[in-house]
Amino acid sequence: MSKTLVLHLFFIGLLLQSCTDQTEPLTQTDTIRLNQIGFYPYAPKIAIVAVETIGDFYLSPVGSEEKIFSGKLTGPQTSNLSGKQTMIADFSDFQQVGKFVLNVPGIGQSYPFEIKTKVHEGVATAALKSFYFQRMSTGLSEKYAGKWHRPLAHSDDQVMVHASAATKERPEGTIISSPGGWYDAGDYNKYVVNSSIAVGTLMSLYEDFPDYFQKLESDIPESGNGVPDLLDETRWNLLWMLTMQDPNDGGVYHKCTTAEFEGMVKPEEATAQRYVVQKSTAAALGFAASMAQTARVFGAFENEFPGFAEKCLEAAKAAWQWANENPNVIYDQQKMNEQFEPKVVTGDYGGNDLKDEKIWAATELYVTTRDDAYLQSVEFYPSENLTIQNWGDVRTMAYFTLLRYADKLSPTSLGILADLKKRYVAFADGLVEKTNQQAYLAPMENDVKNYVWGSTSVCANQGISLIYAYRLTGDKKYLNYALADLDYLLGRNATGYSFVTGFGNKTPLHIHHRPSESDGIDDPIPGLIAGGPNPGQQDRCPGYPNDLPDESYTDDVCSYASNEIAINWNAPLVYLAFAIDILKSEPPLKG
Repeated sequence: MSKTLVLHLFFIGLLLQSCTDQTEPLTQTDTIRLNQIGFYPYAPKIAIVAVETIGDFYLSPVGSEEKIFSGKLTGPQTSNLSGKQTMIADFSDFQQVGKFVLNVPGIGQSYPFEIKTKVHEGVATAALKSFYFQRMSTGLSEKYAGKWHRPLAHSDDQVMVHASAATKERPEGTIISSPGGWYDAGDYNKYVVNSSIAVGTLMSLYEDFPDYFQKLESDIPESGNGVPDLLDETRWNLLWMLTMQDPNDGGVYHKCTTAEFEGMVKPEEATAQRYVVQKSTAAALGFAASMAQTARVFGAFENEFPGFAEKCLEAAKAAWQWANENPNVIYDQQKMNEQFEPKVVTGDYGGNDLKDEKIWAATELYVTTRDDAYLQSVEFYPSENLTIQNWGDVRTMAYFTLLRYADKLSPTSLGILADLKKRYVAFADGLVEKTNQQAYLAPMENDVKNYVWGSTSVCANQGISLIYAYRLTGDKKYLNYALADLDYLLGRNATGYSFVTGFGNKTPLHIHHRPSESDGIDDPIPGLIAGGPNPGQQDRCPGYPNDLPDESYTDDVCSYASNEIAINWNAPLVYLAFAIDILKSEPPLKG
């Protein structure tokens, strides 16, 4: 063989080898599930491949095919909710800052994500600002609302006293003023019970991280006024809540509402008569709790809001007294409608067991006033097990407050606190015990009962509970599990959705939210969290893919059971996203 032919064959071999080494560009796929916002440099970084496969994965910078980190998929993991199997891509050891994609040959390429500090600050701030977009009795200017600006709607200065709420001093048909507040959810009504836990969660975030929020601005009209934007926004709703207390007896109306839900119309086109409806013990106790907390928080802003803290404390005490004099005034909408006209068919936020509301109110009043009588007036542990907080079970809100002020309380609370700390660690351990066996490695998956109406809020509230466990024990496993729940909300889940509007590549576009549906803008208002998978499918919307607990979600405006929004769902999202961002920017406590 000639020397020339040998060289020719050699170069052909090199060319073929070069072609063989080239990696075919991969197609973007949502089969790779991960937090679509991103990760912290020194925190866990997990992606889930939603099919059983074997092989390698690798990271590339966005826009490049360079392999800068590689690893092997592990698993399979079997879902206890669907029986489906998944694989894990763990790239926690990769700490480079930048924008990347994760590639799985034979499967595809992930959505792009960032690795940086404060990676969730944007989504957290948008989730907070979403409350501004829920304001009523004011116009939203283009300066602050952008393309979602709108005129004033629901001034609520001509609200009628419903027959169920009539008293001698305020007979049926009396006109009162009840302006302000936030639209509760996808509808145009306002509910005291739900408002109480929403503002309580936001103020708890401030109490836990006050220094951070002194500096944070969310681009609202009050920004720069010397008061943290988090508190300015919360105060908008608190001022409305104060109008819901009857000054004649201290009782609190359950809700401010139309008789029926209004249609999918713009806020300014929703003009049906609005009513304050029946006082209830639940409303009075939730109001008392949140107003006592308000008095404590806003006491530091007396110069900015003279007399506001004192007014709130007096309102809390009056509501507490009314609730003690009327301990079993249950809001039962069906029974109410059998007695009074017009019939009211909007959200009821009812409930027969009021022990949790009384524990929360007593605790907030105790911590604010340091009057032991409040704490001594309740059975602090009416059941053995602790629970994830929600509007119908607010007991854990009281426990958070006691843990927060554990070092500053009177000897009366010492026994309660010692017991609480033991119970709380056991509770947190139970929340995370089987997480590493789950398909998406999130504590949310550990219990099928978490998949209810507003399942995303269960996940976010669970994350808050784990953050308290971290701050109580210093064990960062709890913080990492809380982060796993945030990863779940932002894309690492069985639907592949980041459930927060405007944040992620696959995110809800057709939420059940009247302002977003009626404004003629393709994008929904950003920063709102959709309700999430709900196998109950109470709306009977036809778009659900199946009835599996963790997949029972559809991005359709008709799906109020899985795709509505609500202030008590967004509030824990705000807490979780900000708290994770703050704590992941601090050195770990231990572990």
